[in-house]
Amino acid sequence: MRRKPEKGYELLLEIGTEELPAQVVPLALTELKDRAIQSLKDARLRHGTIKTPGTPRRLTVWVQDLADYQEAISTAVMGPSKAVGFDAQGHPTKAAIGFAASQGVPVSALEVRTTPKGEYLFAVKKDPGRKTTLLLPGLLSELVGGLSFPKAMRWNETNVRFARPVRWLLSLYGGTPVRFEFAGLKAGDKTLGHRILSSGRPLGVKDFRSYEKALEHAGVIVDPDRRRAMIVSQVERIAQQKRGVLHRDEALLEQAVFSVEMPQVVIGSFDPKYLDLPKDVLMTAMKEHQGYFSLLGKNGSLLPHFVAVVNMRGSEATITAGNERVLAARLADAKFFFDEDRKTRLESRLEKLKGVTFHQKLGTLYQKVGRVTALATKLADTLGDLDTVEHCRQAAKLCKADLVTGMVGEFPTLQGVMGREYALHDGEPKAVADAIAEHYRPRFAEDAIPASLAGKILSLADRFDTLAAFFSVGLVPSGSQDPFALRRQAYAVIRILVEGALSLGLNATIQDAVRLLKEQGIPVEDKAAGELQRFFGERLRYYAQEVARLRGDLVEAVLARWQSGAFDPRDILIRSQVLQAFAARREFEALVIAFKRAENITKAQTEDKVDAVSLKEEVEKTLYTAVCAAEDVAPGLIRDAKYEDALKALVALKGPIDAFFTGVMVMVDDEALRRNRLALLVRVRNLFRQYADFSKINIELK
Repeated sequence: MRRKPEKGYELLLEIGTEELPAQVVPLALTELKDRAIQSLKDARLRHGTIKTPGTPRRLTVWVQDLADYQEAISTAVMGPSKAVGFDAQGHPTKAAIGFAASQGVPVSALEVRTTPKGEYLFAVKKDPGRKTTLLLPGLLSELVGGLSFPKAMRWNETNVRFARPVRWLLSLYGGTPVRFEFAGLKAGDKTLGHRILSSGRPLGVKDFRSYEKALEHAGVIVDPDRRRAMIVSQVERIAQQKRGVLHRDEALLEQAVFSVEMPQVVIGSFDPKYLDLPKDVLMTAMKEHQGYFSLLGKNGSLLPHFVAVVNMRGSEATITAGNERVLAARLADAKFFFDEDRKTRLESRLEKLKGVTFHQKLGTLYQKVGRVTALATKLADTLGDLDTVEHCRQAAKLCKADLVTGMVGEFPTLQGVMGREYALHDGEPKAVADAIAEHYRPRFAEDAIPASLAGKILSLADRFDTLAAFFSVGLVPSGSQDPFALRRQAYAVIRILVEGALSLGLNATIQDAVRLLKEQGIPVEDKAAGELQRFFGERLRYYAQEVARLRGDLVEAVLARWQSGAFDPRDILIRSQVLQAFAARREFEALVIAFKRAENITKAQTEDKVDAVSLKEEVEKTLYTAVCAAEDVAPGLIRDAKYEDALKALVALKGPIDAFFTGVMVMVDDEALRRNRLALLVRVRNLFRQYADFSKINIELK
């Protein structure tokens, strides 16, 4: 009999630690929630909502309405047939006795069930489930011990590894402590408050409500969403007081949320003389070294103020003064680097790149710059005008020079940004300076692509060289491993070409990049170019389906057409988009069927010379005339990218093709007649293939 479901109770688990790095906390909370859900599922424990609040000193799991018992289950294991298990008198045989023993049930409990094979014996085992309180110690111990971290440490004789030392454990189920051990600690019903704002005495807890309330009285806001709202509210209020606007930085806000337990926002100032530094330099110095937010004026200029989020209340003046002193030192360093860097032209720094290794198998940055310059110049000659060629050549030559400046050495994220500033200071054209700054974009999947044509070309050249270089020496992504972010690099190439409206044959550019590597004496694997082309195909498939929302079979049909061609991503996307729009039309199915009929019968045929005089039947003469007419029109429309008109010209062949197959027998005994009719269908097939390989299209997906 199925037991009546038990009432659910609240489960609360807290792992108290030394301060965790801000970037670790949200990842750990996500993993904790995922593991808790899976553990309860595996344990057959019904539950309600699971939440994982947390701070730098505590990782918490709150499970609502956790069942008091496991779900009961019944399993049936099939054994020998009834005829084998029982003799003529109905007595169990050795087979039945052995089967029952192996399953741990008495022979009398075996059931006879009808199956498609006949009547068989079954051992039915029922598990009523165990009490949750008996399961939780082991379950929670495994949950805590199973957490993983990018970097972990050992701190006592237990040799347990965790991101930071664990100092206390709280575990309650239905208000009663769940006793388990981890890292030499015994879980109980007490937690600790804020390191500074609380008395330091343990806080007794009965449930999540009392837990949250006790912690707030002890200086801890355990809910990250509440901390985030508090920070935003305080920062915006301060910004208004200074008649400024917060420079919203979500990554910095996330860092602040998980760096504090009781957020308090303070505002400080710096010497306005530092406003002579580029805005990006000031904002980077404030963000990266100190975690400060910047304030902007109504016109977008930087104000001489900063906003800091601290982990305590009171003593605002003292805290602010300390932050101002630290920032003043950072800004003084930045000004020193900026002034010193400008004493040397970027072009004069190129020799220093000979001492910077790009990769141990791929030479120096100086060599890479040489390859990128040659590649960018050729791309500019294809995609731009004479001015663009010169701008790209100069920008490529200088694009990595800022890597050996003092400023970028101190603030690596300013690479490209400082190159632009120093190029302008050196008197380089604005187009050159902008291209230097833009060539690192897009830096991540959602980042903007370069705005200028020279920036797009330089970004392409840099990425083509990087991809060709690593593929040439066999350092390619495998599975989830991509240590050199090559998928991101290839995806960026696709985005720049498609979203930047640039038509470029990738095969030729890949060959150019490989040739430049060989000219520098870098060994290149024979399969590198082919593998890289396939790699670009994978990234294009992803973009087409996930971003452009195109049908996979249509993209494959168009991609197949480019396998031995120029592989132009922009053209492939446009052609696929038109094909998808056309797929909604009534005549699309007829277009695909017409091609497939011709394709299926000519798979092994290449001869396409038709002897018009030998055509006997009216239907084959009509098809020949229609094919000749389409050949006069469709290829030109395809070359001019008038794809909708080209598809209309192809679909017009549907009637003549249907009539042809209805009116004549292709595979006749007369060899000359058979060859002539097959050649006519080869002409049809080849004409269709100029647009796409329609055999890959699934017409049921309309």
